[in-house]
Amino acid sequence: MCLAIPGQILTVDTLSDPWNRTGRVLFGTIEKTINLAYTPDAAVGDFVLVHVGFALQRIDPEEAEHIWELLREMEELHDLEDADHPPPEVPA
Repeated sequence: MCLAIPGQILTVDTLSDPWNRTGRVLFGTIEKTINLAYTPDAAVGDFVLVHVGFALQRIDPEEAEHIWELLREMEELHDLEDADHPPPEVPA
């Protein structure tokens, strides 16, 4: 099954060319470098849907929280959270 996970952009590498534009994205308690080439308008603080290391689209905070809630219900977050560090609540 293919799954896109919402994450929040923490930093954007503005020195790279547009096709290799990357940023640090937070997924629960895990931070990863993600390719942002497909989301050229994404900025620090934005939420994006990420699949296999690529941000596919920007989403609003409400949609990000809704997806996180669905993943919690499906018990699919075991790799992204633990009891001591649950994913942050998405600001309303």
